[in-house]
Amino acid sequence: MKFTVDRDALGEAVTWVARALPTRPVLPVLAGLLLRAEREDPDQIGRNGQGLLTLSCFDYEVSARMRVRAEVAEPGTFLVPGRLLVEIVRSLPGAPVEFGDDPDGISVTCGEASFAVASLPSAEYPELPDLPQLAGTADGGVLATAIGQVTPAASRDDTLPMLTAVNVEFDGITMTLAATDRYRLAVREMAWNPAPGFADQGRTALLVPARTLSDAAKMMSAGAEVRIMLRPSGDGTGAAAPAGGGQAGGGVGAGRFAASGSGPAEAMIGFEAGERQLTARLLAGEFVRYRSRFPEEFGCTADLPAEAFAEAVRRVALVAERGTPVQLTFAPGRVTVGAATQGQARARESVPADFTGDEPAIAFSPHYLLDGVIAATATPGSAAAPGGHAPGGRPGGTGSGAGADQAPAAGVSQGPASGRVRLWFTSASKPAVITSQPDPDAKQAESAFRYLVVPQRVAQLSARWRLMARRDARAERGGEAVPGEQQGREQPDQHGQDQQRERGEFGCPVHRRRIGQRVL
Repeated sequence: MKFTVDRDALGEAVTWVARALPTRPVLPVLAGLLLRAEREDPDQIGRNGQGLLTLSCFDYEVSARMRVRAEVAEPGTFLVPGRLLVEIVRSLPGAPVEFGDDPDGISVTCGEASFAVASLPSAEYPELPDLPQLAGTADGGVLATAIGQVTPAASRDDTLPMLTAVNVEFDGITMTLAATDRYRLAVREMAWNPAPGFADQGRTALLVPARTLSDAAKMMSAGAEVRIMLRPSGDGTGAAAPAGGGQAGGGVGAGRFAASGSGPAEAMIGFEAGERQLTARLLAGEFVRYRSRFPEEFGCTADLPAEAFAEAVRRVALVAERGTPVQLTFAPGRVTVGAATQGQARARESVPADFTGDEPAIAFSPHYLLDGVIAATATPGSAAAPGGHAPGGRPGGTGSGAGADQAPAAGVSQGPASGRVRLWFTSASKPAVITSQPDPDAKQAESAFRYLVVPQRVAQLSARWRLMARRDARAERGGEAVPGEQQGREQPDQHGQDQQRERGEFGCPVHRRRIGQRVL
């Protein structure tokens, strides 16, 4: 076997396919990348001919394939250690790369650099699955953005596999993606083009691993069509699963997509965009019934400038210790974001806001709050569009999501796109909803994207913090006294904060209590 391929094209293909390699392969051959060089015209005569190089991997759960143009002198197939090939290609100079046979395996030559790599036994490599049946198509940019909006809300807790997945529901020309880790819930609706006959099957719900879906988003681009393919489990019905996100008793269809089974009968989803293909087994089970979790009415609404608000939350959160929330305090024309670490530091920043309602304060995990604001303003091609977020964990928890509260997930750290978001809530103890800013007179959180998040409870504010808030309010009232304020001195502190201040300690604006409430 012998072929030559462009270095940049090879690097892009190797890097993308290698993302699907298993971290701990159950068999040594599953750590390899399968390279197959073929001529476009098998009957072509000559030393070199136009052809295609197909790179692929498969670990019985996920398969990835990508094709690139190559000059093929001798067609053939070989299996090489995947991660080693990635490092080799990444280090090569900008020149065509030539692959060939070598006594020790294969040779890789680029300019003056050459490598000899021992190959793996390709005969032991499992056969790659065929692409499932076409279910429909969608715009790559829109679908990638939708994936990036919901995957941060998926759980990392492998003891509850259902919550590590994204519920993908097809109902006519509408596709709905939903994910939750029990403390927040992200839902995105979008249009798609079902294949003839698929929409007639009724509502179809699938559980797709969130990490796999994030990898699929990396192969999509705005304006490019993505083909979505499905294969049901071999139960003989070919029907869709009941839609787990529906209301009680609202399941549709007699059959079920499931990840159990063997061979070609296993349920599978596939994505194809250009020369890239990805397939994945579906998870078994039924997603939680989430639609009734969204309140129908809210007592308070706040319209916020997304970029300025996110930057304020990010700066203030620097002084909040792990698991400590940031508090939002609303006043006429603005919101004050505050946080503190007892005895170490505190921060506050005000941002313009349009607020209506009777509940002046609410607190959230800064990580969860940023994820919602950024996702609500995401558009195809924006900085907030998907970059393969790692699903987060419970705020303040110590499980697999530990550290998730420290900073936004990868791929969203550049901040939200310009725009405004609306925060809907009724009280500081009930779930709130974040959406893009709807019609000013809207009373319900109806939007293509909705982000339900549980607030963290706030206990007692320090005397200094209360004094600063009163001064701000007095300034807003043109110098008038605020009801309940004692002129000329601070309010008495009934919780020992005055003594702390005399000792030089910082008053803590927010005291965190253990979260006892969940979205689901």
